[in-house]
Amino acid sequence: MQTDQAFDVLVVGCGAAGLSAGVAALECGVRVCILERATIEERGGNTRHTGSYIRMKSEDQVTDDFEEHFAQNAGGYIDPSLVAEAGGAPEQWSAPLRALSFTDPNVIARLAELAPPTLKWLTGFGVRFIPLEVPFPTSAQPRIQPSGGGRALVEALAAAFEQKGGTILYETAAQSLITESGRVVGVQAIGRGNQPVTLRAGAVVLASGGFQGNAEMMNRYIGPRAIYLKMMSVGCHYNKGEGIRMALDIGAASCGDFGSWHASPFDPRSKRAGASIYIYPYGILVNKHGRRFVNEAPGHTDATYEGVTREIFAQPQGIAWTIIDAKANEVPNQSVAIRTEQPAIESPTIEGLADKLGIPPEILRATVDEYNRACQPGAFDPRKLDHLATRGVTPAKSHWSRPIDTGPFRAYPIVSSIVFTFGGLKTDSLARVINLQGDPIPGLYAAGETQGLYYGTYTGATSVLKGAVFGRVAGQDAAALTRVQAGAH
Repeated sequence: MQTDQAFDVLVVGCGAAGLSAGVAALECGVRVCILERATIEERGGNTRHTGSYIRMKSEDQVTDDFEEHFAQNAGGYIDPSLVAEAGGAPEQWSAPLRALSFTDPNVIARLAELAPPTLKWLTGFGVRFIPLEVPFPTSAQPRIQPSGGGRALVEALAAAFEQKGGTILYETAAQSLITESGRVVGVQAIGRGNQPVTLRAGAVVLASGGFQGNAEMMNRYIGPRAIYLKMMSVGCHYNKGEGIRMALDIGAASCGDFGSWHASPFDPRSKRAGASIYIYPYGILVNKHGRRFVNEAPGHTDATYEGVTREIFAQPQGIAWTIIDAKANEVPNQSVAIRTEQPAIESPTIEGLADKLGIPPEILRATVDEYNRACQPGAFDPRKLDHLATRGVTPAKSHWSRPIDTGPFRAYPIVSSIVFTFGGLKTDSLARVINLQGDPIPGLYAAGETQGLYYGTYTGATSVLKGAVFGRVAGQDAAALTRVQAGAH
């Protein structure tokens, strides 16, 4: 039986972005419904399973490189005339620029501007932010995070949403947008038992994440090698990409790199969310043939791990092993550097380790010997860039290069995890979805990973922040729009 319901604002997705949108709209005095594919126990998508690192020095200040990093990863080779035009007022932009797939500097400026007041707003629901002084063995920028991580953030916002009278329809997934005269007026969804649900509203906020849980979209956009990507958490499986797809179906413009994703070095054996392996800069990385293939330590770990992980993904079957020796025990914060619950593969000899890894022993021995000969004398300092580099070996290693010669020898398998996809919908600084002509689609908003923004290298620790900031913006603007519409009637 089809169910018809009416609200002022509909939100698709129940993570940081969707809940922020829902709570913000409720605060404006309108009726709000959130559609959530998961059960109540698994609500929250990716947010629920992340540490929710935030790229801020404190609750009042973003990091020094916040806007700069986005600018450095804003897209491909953009026409210089359009780059010059982007420096002007947005209302003067041409249609091609308004619809262009690139990182809009006005969106980033808005994100930086609203980050502190958004965090202050979240503290009003009991969320407490704590400093995260050493999120990696070496860090280029400081971080903070909600105490209790993403789960605490989801539960605090969900409690506020329910207390304010919001409605959440669990195990209900959006399928298509309902439009009338170019305006979005609702969502056609599917509920439990494949039952259709029609929901009408004055505005819709798409906050259903990326498409990493949709094998067809992954193959279409990222390619057949996407099969080698490991989901960062079970929450990824709820991100089916319908928010992106159904907006594109009505002419929305895209933004963000559809062929890329946020990559993290992950132990494929692990059953734990976020089982990252960051110890590799203090050893070497070899592929299944026993060969080195990348500079394991090109710079600060938090600034370079994504690039290294992409090189791992490019190897045969998308896998590599980090090889370390007993001296790696000198690296501080091992619980940060090795997050897997699975034990290391260990042997007193390199040849024995190779046998356990399924690598020809003579090749791994030759690789280790070649690397060891390239290591130079000097002071080792695991807490900062020590410039202890190799010489005469390809690929070179820029820091923390010490011979692997002290048993027992250990190895961890590493694959690329996919935390979220980069491709999504083009929005303006009010989170309104833009169409292919460069105009806002009336009644349609996007936030979180449904809102495309990232290219090249992910600006670390901004995803949850982006979701909360633009979720709140979308909720407020959507509520204002519906109030205007109600007044007009």
